[in-house]
Amino acid sequence: MLFNIYTDGASRNNPGKSASGYMICDTDGNVLLEKAFYNGIKTNNEAEYMAVLGALEALEEAYSLEGNEVQLYSDSRLMINQLDGRFKVKNQSLGALKKQISEMLQRLDRYSLHNVPRENKFIAMVDGKLNDLLDKY
Repeated sequence: MLFNIYTDGASRNNPGKSASGYMICDTDGNVLLEKAFYNGIKTNNEAEYMAVLGALEALEEAYSLEGNEVQLYSDSRLMINQLDGRFKVKNQSLGALKKQISEMLQRLDRYSLHNVPRENKFIAMVDGKLNDLLDKY
């Protein structure tokens, strides 16, 4: 099965109070899973990575990674380029998150990574949920 995953991370004052979120949709755009969660004090980049990790863990729990395909969409150019190996990861904490994500991605039948503008309909919805969540902290 093909899943479209849309992720976003936010940090106020970077580093600061942060949140991550995702939407996992089928090919028709129906939302199958979604979540926004508070991370505590993190950088924006850490929040972006934690969103992807959270999405992959949720997908694995609900559907399995094996036998499935993922198209991952994020507005974080840095993270997408680091995950696909075009940019090096110099930050130790991001390196550990990248390693976890890469191991999970390898268990999929196929995956692709896409950097999209934050105006993307689904990214904008996730971003709105993150801002609502951070307003509570």
